[in-house]
Amino acid sequence: MLLHKTKQLEQHALMDWAKYNPPADACRLLVGCPNVTIASSIGELIDLACGGAGSNYFEVTYEIPGQGEIVEATVSRVRNGVCANYPDPYMRRRDPDCLVIADELPTDKPTFKERFGYDFSSVREATFAWLESQPLAMYGFIVGPENLGQDSLVIAPANVGFFALALALLQGIIPYNDIPEDFCPKSIIYVSPPFRHTHFGGKQVVVHNRREGLHELFSYNLYPGPSAKKGVYGVLLRQGVQEGWVVAHCSTVQVVTPYDNVVTIMHEGASGGGKSEMLEQANREADGRFLLAENIMSGERRYLEIPRSCKLHPVTDDMALCHPSLRSNNGDLTVVDAEDAWFVRCNHIDQYGTDVHFERLTTQPSGPLLFLNIDAVPMSRALIWEHIEDAPGNPCPNPRVIVPRREFHDVVNQPVTVNIRSFGVRTPPCTREQPSYGIIGLFHVLPPALAWLWRLAAPRGYANPSIVETVGMSSEGVGAYWPFATGRRIDHANLLLTQFQDSTHICYILCPNQHVGAWKVGFMPQWIAREYLARRGNAKFKPEQIRPARCPLLGYALHQLQVEGRMVSRWFLQVETQPEVGETAYDYGADILYAFFRKCLADFYKPDLAPLGRRIIECCLDIGKVEDYEILMPSLETEAGGF
Repeated sequence: MLLHKTKQLEQHALMDWAKYNPPADACRLLVGCPNVTIASSIGELIDLACGGAGSNYFEVTYEIPGQGEIVEATVSRVRNGVCANYPDPYMRRRDPDCLVIADELPTDKPTFKERFGYDFSSVREATFAWLESQPLAMYGFIVGPENLGQDSLVIAPANVGFFALALALLQGIIPYNDIPEDFCPKSIIYVSPPFRHTHFGGKQVVVHNRREGLHELFSYNLYPGPSAKKGVYGVLLRQGVQEGWVVAHCSTVQVVTPYDNVVTIMHEGASGGGKSEMLEQANREADGRFLLAENIMSGERRYLEIPRSCKLHPVTDDMALCHPSLRSNNGDLTVVDAEDAWFVRCNHIDQYGTDVHFERLTTQPSGPLLFLNIDAVPMSRALIWEHIEDAPGNPCPNPRVIVPRREFHDVVNQPVTVNIRSFGVRTPPCTREQPSYGIIGLFHVLPPALAWLWRLAAPRGYANPSIVETVGMSSEGVGAYWPFATGRRIDHANLLLTQFQDSTHICYILCPNQHVGAWKVGFMPQWIAREYLARRGNAKFKPEQIRPARCPLLGYALHQLQVEGRMVSRWFLQVETQPEVGETAYDYGADILYAFFRKCLADFYKPDLAPLGRRIIECCLDIGKVEDYEILMPSLETEAGGF
């Protein structure tokens, strides 16, 4: 063991950070700091995270003037990887307002000077001065897929190895010996955790500084969601705007029916909108049935029996790169994963046996995983249903596990062409006594123009578990990725509009989760839609199967739905038919949706928006009919005589 450790130290001593061609400011840090650890593998980062090869527990602490020693995170080596936890409950999920812009390039995001009242340059220099005083860790990686992404670096204090591990799992790590001579960082992440307390009042802050030829990202917190995950997403979104392509916020799955029919579904939505769940098998009861819904007033339960579920071949979990070079035919939308691992939320897995496939995968993986907000002691086995508590009896709503793509059975590593593009919305209960926007049926079919509008409004929805904000109806913004973008909304709206115009071979649907009217449904609507639509294949909807929804924003409602010979009650498809809801409460909910859309679309109704986009927004503001949206942007489906 001692000989092995000595050889490791000798190897690190021979490593030269200049091989990474870092920018001048980074060179200054690396020259002046006490020492630099150049990581070359996941195993090295695990040892760094846990305090060394012989350590199983480590506390990430900082001495904060006036506050004393603060423990930012605790890290345990567990049998199936590494488990990191945050003593501060606020740090256990993403703050949706964490992103600020430091530069003077065009943006609709709050700038650092607007929010804090002074220029970022002084904080930037203070950050570099602090980093220069610390032992540092660094490595190289690629943002996005190889050959389509960009070279990048991370420089962080050596004691935040778990954060560096999260980034390496999500984005990859290039071994030192594999760094090419022409490695040229176009983006760089600097990590400085104490500044959360010394400069930002304890808040999560991620600063983007877009310079000529270099995108600097300053992470002032250690929850990887806003920086290692969504911060890197922002870097990739900027590249897409510059080069004219979209990075969709979605999961993608190839669904293989028992009859060997293959349908590819792309499911978009704000955080909490069911992206990870689209890659999971539907949860079954002990007797094998699906619990379709439970009435919140009467307690009545409705079940659905599907003897054999479709096989799932996962493609993407959160970030899908939609590069034009991937398409094989005009009218297709082809995507490929932009990540190396998936940041999976497991709050719905609250007991053993809820999702046996994913439980088995995370309990006995072939390689180490990173667990966040999971209650596990050193050298135990981290179990994804053992969530830490924000307060006694109050489990954290955002337990996570980072799982490399290779761990998933039947994962698809090649680009895939999308057949169905779904959008998920978290919906509250809706009743006569308490009407709300929970009026979306099990699923709705949308014309392309209306589907584009939903991506502009992108509601976060009800009881969002992934972010700090949970009150009221708010917007995740254009593409459901606006919180991570750095530029202008209009640029992204126009890019998405062009994509929708070009992608004519797609059916669009809208799926609620949590509630359908007075019925609690969880994520069952999108699971049922997946099973049903995959079995339909390319079959068109007949006139008696769909009709315009009472609320035009919801496109077409299903009039009848039969899955494997079992009929689904119409009140799950047309919520106004539920006796607990009725037309009056439904119309009240429709008014809420229209008010929300009017507020959100005001950000886009500007001269820079493409003329077609303006006409679509005007159609919404004029309470246009579903047929009006179809005229504005027809698809091959509508031209052929209906869905």
